[in-house]
Amino acid sequence: MDIALTGTNVFLAILAVIAITIILMQVMKFILSKKADGRLTEKYKDKKWSSPMEASNKYPDVNMFNYTGPIFKYGALASILFALLAFSWTSYEQEVFIPDNALDYDEEIEQIPPRTAEPPPPPPPPPPPVIEEVPEEEILEEDEPEFADTDIQEDAFIDEPDPVIDDSPPPPPPPPPPPPEPEVEEIFKVVEQMPRFPGCEDVAGTDKEKEECAKNKMLEYIYKNLKYPAIARENGIEGMAVIQFVVEKDGSVKDARIVRNLEGGCGEAAMVVVEGMNSLPQKWTPGKQRGRNVKVLYTLPVRFKLQD
Repeated sequence: MDIALTGTNVFLAILAVIAITIILMQVMKFILSKKADGRLTEKYKDKKWSSPMEASNKYPDVNMFNYTGPIFKYGALASILFALLAFSWTSYEQEVFIPDNALDYDEEIEQIPPRTAEPPPPPPPPPPPVIEEVPEEEILEEDEPEFADTDIQEDAFIDEPDPVIDDSPPPPPPPPPPPPEPEVEEIFKVVEQMPRFPGCEDVAGTDKEKEECAKNKMLEYIYKNLKYPAIARENGIEGMAVIQFVVEKDGSVKDARIVRNLEGGCGEAAMVVVEGMNSLPQKWTPGKQRGRNVKVLYTLPVRFKLQD
């Protein structure tokens, strides 16, 4: 006969055995206390004990060893029952509800612009000057310039000006150039090898097979730990929230944000699951571009669907 018991059933059965044992102990205590009255002293006052061992059981009427047989049988029965419970204890794997097409989304999701080290674009050129035409009647005839004679004769005296002495302090040195801006690594959107959720790197197969395995593991993790908000459940809110995060070169998850929210706190519930990825025993397998680890922007849709 195949008996399958859950952990709750086994726990309740153990509690029942313990309760029965305590009840039997109290019954035995009551029976012995009824026998252990003053009449035993009168009954055995003239008894002569032949050996010290016999004297140890002064009153045979209340000797516990007289009940060895029933106690042993009850202990054996309890042991068999515990063994049967242990062998019948069956742990059921929690069923995870994963909506259909959980990772598919039709609309274009707003992407975070990648942070690169490229300089900002130059400012636009100034507008060309506007040439205004002056009417002919406003043009005035200018007087002809007068030319002065600037020839120097041999006997001319030239008065040399006195030198000017500048007592002002020298100008301060120019300020040092600003330090260069720290180089920011580029965040890729699509790379040769996209990041993978942990748990499938030891699986034999191609990169594509490992990627499919990683997606299944990720879906199982998400919908096993996702808590459907009570407000959304009570109001029948269903839909999709979208979370974006960066998988760093060491496989950690950072800069998570909600790019599409859903009413009832669904987006916040999805964020809790994503941020919990850093608490897993293993980190993500980072994305690779040209054989080196790079930062990759990952877009994750999370569907909220009530079970029928």
